[in-house]
Amino acid sequence: MTRLINQPLHPWPPAEIIERALSTDRRVLLFGQPGIGKSTYASGLARTLHAQGHNCWCIGADPGSPRFGVPGAVCLGHWQDGDWQLTAYEALCTLDAGRFRLPLVEAVRRLMRRVTAGTLLIDGPGVVRGVAAAELLFALREAPAADLVLALVREGGTPPLLAELRALQAEVLWVRAAPEAHRPGKRPRARERTRLWDAWLGDAEERTIDLAQTQLIGTPPPLDVQKAWTGRQIALLDAGRTVVMGEALALDDSALRIKAPHWRGSIDTLLIRNALRTAEGYLNTARPFASATLTYLPPPDVMPYQAHEAVGGPRPLVRMGVADAVLVNGVDGDPLLHLRLRHQRRSLLFDLGIPERLSARIAHQVTDVFISHAHIDHIGGFLWLLRSRIGYLPLCRLYGPPGLAANIQGLINGVHWDRIGEGGPQFEVAELHGERLLRFRLQAGHAAPEPQAESTAVDGVLLDELAFRVRAATLDHGTPVLAFAFEPPVQIGIRKERLNAHGWPSGPWLGTLKRHLLEGDRAASIELPDGTTELAGRLGDELTVMKAGKKLVYATDLADSPDNRRRLVWLAQGSHTFFCEAPFAVADVDQAQRTGHLTTRACGEIATTADVEQLIPFHFSRRYSGNVEPLYTEVAAACSRVVLPTPANS
Repeated sequence: MTRLINQPLHPWPPAEIIERALSTDRRVLLFGQPGIGKSTYASGLARTLHAQGHNCWCIGADPGSPRFGVPGAVCLGHWQDGDWQLTAYEALCTLDAGRFRLPLVEAVRRLMRRVTAGTLLIDGPGVVRGVAAAELLFALREAPAADLVLALVREGGTPPLLAELRALQAEVLWVRAAPEAHRPGKRPRARERTRLWDAWLGDAEERTIDLAQTQLIGTPPPLDVQKAWTGRQIALLDAGRTVVMGEALALDDSALRIKAPHWRGSIDTLLIRNALRTAEGYLNTARPFASATLTYLPPPDVMPYQAHEAVGGPRPLVRMGVADAVLVNGVDGDPLLHLRLRHQRRSLLFDLGIPERLSARIAHQVTDVFISHAHIDHIGGFLWLLRSRIGYLPLCRLYGPPGLAANIQGLINGVHWDRIGEGGPQFEVAELHGERLLRFRLQAGHAAPEPQAESTAVDGVLLDELAFRVRAATLDHGTPVLAFAFEPPVQIGIRKERLNAHGWPSGPWLGTLKRHLLEGDRAASIELPDGTTELAGRLGDELTVMKAGKKLVYATDLADSPDNRRRLVWLAQGSHTFFCEAPFAVADVDQAQRTGHLTTRACGEIATTADVEQLIPFHFSRRYSGNVEPLYTEVAAACSRVVLPTPANS
């Protein structure tokens, strides 16, 4: 029964609520905007119930402003000795109930199983606007099977989500909020949650987790961005069960040093989302390191040191499926796109402008370099790569236009190699001649390239692997220039709800399953966590969903000609992320034509014709350094999908 329509607004103190609605054990959801007094009201109800001999429980479902327990978690409390006593919790590792509402609701559902006889109060988060709020309201009513909703509202007001409240399959009562109820500011809320977090870590001990032996879930930062891990709230899980929550202190390669209360037993999974202890010492929400759409950040933490931010301009970084991509030298520095394959500890580079910030460790993990052409700002960084790979490292492959092997050999020959022996860096250079790939083997200390077997690049495909391919198109810049497309053909997602229904934890076996499915080997036998086996095909049908991969296209240094436009539109068609040069303003079109470059308008028009999801213009002429805003305005006039730079601290 719903008692909301035309209901008069009553102050209804806890005693009257108990008399009218809580005379028997019930499950009660408290709903209202932030600062309306839900947690205080729940405590008042519990105090009165307890005085009358009733048993009272509370699920604190606001991970960002909890009344008790552990911030970043959903907590179950039992009223004893005048306050809530924490009895169990489920880790979320986020303070954002709206964004991570599905894990929050699932946590409420699991904690429900621990509740014994008595009244259960669900202290809901203050999410009251938009689709997320509506979904949370229905889910938090349904998950614990709440049969009473107390909607707190201020004098003279009405509850938010009024239509949704009327549609609930529960009794809904309006409750007048206390006049003194108010929402604290951001800083007081941060102080209070940090106080609770510090109390939780009061007797914590330091331990080290080997991430190479641990499954990572949630939204972890890339492993090669070690500074991004420091201060992160983490949870250690065993078979999907929260074992303990703690804080990351430092990441060294795959060794994660943490502090957490003592725990016993094994752990197989580490959960990490976006709760972070900031430089001020407060537990807050981390700024996005990367997201499904592009964000612009200061110099990324993949760099060993930070140069002056003005050098090179904003450095866009985007996460897209299996990879992260960052313009290392910024939008007006030497072109160099670092594409990091997160789960392979492997890097691809597009162009080799002199890297101001990439470490030798990254150079050791570079397997393939795609060079558009041999102008100095696109190839000058080869000497960094050459020096960083001295020693017995695997061969590195380079791809580019005709003549690249001679260019690379010339750079190698400019150095004396009399003391290197057979430890000189090794490279294979593939030159694209139409649909022919001419290959050469080069090694420091050897005088000339060694021709290798020729191959065919059908439709411009230079590299074709199980997880992705790289395709090229030849453009004109007064000299042949290659534009490149990184194309993951398919992404395999896991249906978590079906995995949970079977009671199977995540683990390396899912990676094995994905590999067999990508290979088309449906008859492969997969060992499950419970020790049984099943065919990959049957598991794939049950547990996985196939999604098209997110294509990234990189194009720079091309004249604005009909043929170049046609070829580039073909390559970039439907891409998720399009890095495209826009060196000159429309007013400088004559300079663009003389030097064989695009204008801002041409860049936007090509992106619009190719129907890309997001455009990242770059390679701005340094004549505009410090004043690139007008360039973005001109690009945006031709393409509505350009992403404008927004500093992380704005």
